[in-house]
Amino acid sequence: MSSISSQPRFVTNPKSRKLEPHHSPMAVCSYPPRVFTSSQPGTRPRLSGRVDPTVPVHGLSSLILRFPPNFVRQLSTKARRNCSNIGVAQIVAASWSNNNPNSGVSAAPSATAVDAAATAAISVDPAQISGGDEVAVFENGVQLGEALPLKEASFLSSDGSLAIHAGERLGRGIVTDAITTPVVNTSAYFFKKTADLIDFKEKRATSFEYGRYGNPTTVVVEEKISALEGAESTMILASGMCACTVMLMALVPAGGYIVTTTDCYRKTRIFIETILPKMGITATIIDPADVGALETALDEHKVSLFFTESPTNPFLRCVDIKLVSELCHKKGALVCIDGTFATPLNQKALALGADLVVHSATKFIGGHNDVLAGCISGSMKLISEIRTLHHVLGGALNPNAAYLIIRGMKTLHLRVQQQNSTALRMAKILEAHPKVAHVYYPGLPSHPEHQLAKRQMTGFGGVVSFEIDGDLMRTIKFVDALKIPYIAPSFGGCESIVDQPAIMSYWDLSQPDRIKYGIKDNLVRFSFGVEDFEDLKADILQALETI
Repeated sequence: MSSISSQPRFVTNPKSRKLEPHHSPMAVCSYPPRVFTSSQPGTRPRLSGRVDPTVPVHGLSSLILRFPPNFVRQLSTKARRNCSNIGVAQIVAASWSNNNPNSGVSAAPSATAVDAAATAAISVDPAQISGGDEVAVFENGVQLGEALPLKEASFLSSDGSLAIHAGERLGRGIVTDAITTPVVNTSAYFFKKTADLIDFKEKRATSFEYGRYGNPTTVVVEEKISALEGAESTMILASGMCACTVMLMALVPAGGYIVTTTDCYRKTRIFIETILPKMGITATIIDPADVGALETALDEHKVSLFFTESPTNPFLRCVDIKLVSELCHKKGALVCIDGTFATPLNQKALALGADLVVHSATKFIGGHNDVLAGCISGSMKLISEIRTLHHVLGGALNPNAAYLIIRGMKTLHLRVQQQNSTALRMAKILEAHPKVAHVYYPGLPSHPEHQLAKRQMTGFGGVVSFEIDGDLMRTIKFVDALKIPYIAPSFGGCESIVDQPAIMSYWDLSQPDRIKYGIKDNLVRFSFGVEDFEDLKADILQALETI
């Protein structure tokens, strides 16, 4: 201990309110690094200096935290979020050894100490930084500022920047100096010794433990979507339907009651009408704009959840999210909005009052027609409840798919801007065309919820539905005459996609049964990609000329 007794530690100068060197038996280092240690072998090293919680921290410069190689999977959710969301420190792996003479540490830090240090130091909350935490502190050119709320501390002011950098540039739980996030292909996570496993089982340490329960690559996706949605937590799953079904089963009790809307994705309706009743769950189905029907259902039943899309599929109806959230919350019901058609850029369902927002990340979020995924965002409490069931049922997203989502989100704002613009311009052209009977698009004044959409959306999306002035065969002729879009059952990607819902989604039903859902034979759903507007316009107009 004599060799390090003269090394300084940092304490708060009450006059300057800055951390300044102070000599003590605790060791702090300049670069090359020397490590904090304790005066007694086997005792717990402590964070250098107690910071007075009443004094703001300023000028705490050039500090870097160094932990054992497996520390990432041991961090708590709170610590991971702080790592991902606040760019105030870099956390890197180090080579630790019980007998490393250069480190000055008699033993590697425990998981609980690592977690406490990460949570305290990374969030830079002076009230949380205290002694008793094993951590090595290094100078490495990283400036730590005063603790601020995330929105104030972040240097990213737009959704576009968040889509690129959240979960990555602001810190990620993967040790690398690569610009892109690595794909962690593993089915399980090991424990160095049995004592570490027992710490985990008794909740003194954290770990993904098994690939179905989490992955560092998928966490980056979750952090990005949370940042865009303004959510406490996000869970990524194998598909949008997986997200919807797990959410419904987790939050609606056996014998419970839900309310949903007439216009929705058909597979969601099938699950609600055929699978949930086997659990004793009943549903009332209302028009998206029928607030009175919602109030009646809330008065007559103990409703657990109101679940709807906004905009809906395929008629792009919009639900007053703020109003329905207020009505449902008064009766103790939750609100979940499927915002797939809107994207997190065009609509902030949580900010409008919803408890949860679901997306098929296959669509606009992934944006390249090359990956399946779904996500649910909301409060930590609700997402944790859903995650518990998800861990039982499976449906975990493969980390390679997570990487494709991360890659796709880099251009989300650029794609959505282009798709919003193209869709609105083409909707106006289609509405004025003599061979088009009707256009469904919330950006048009003729849309029944146009004023509502203007209030709660910043863009109207990249999908336009319309009815050809003709029958099934005339509509088929129009679709087949198109040269740019693919005939396919998805939307939201770089490539334009077109389909006839009567054939693509409802062909197993008779025409009268299709009409019950509003699906006419002449209905077309067109998902605009990022192709040049003039090319798309010319293609659609030439196809209309063929009929």
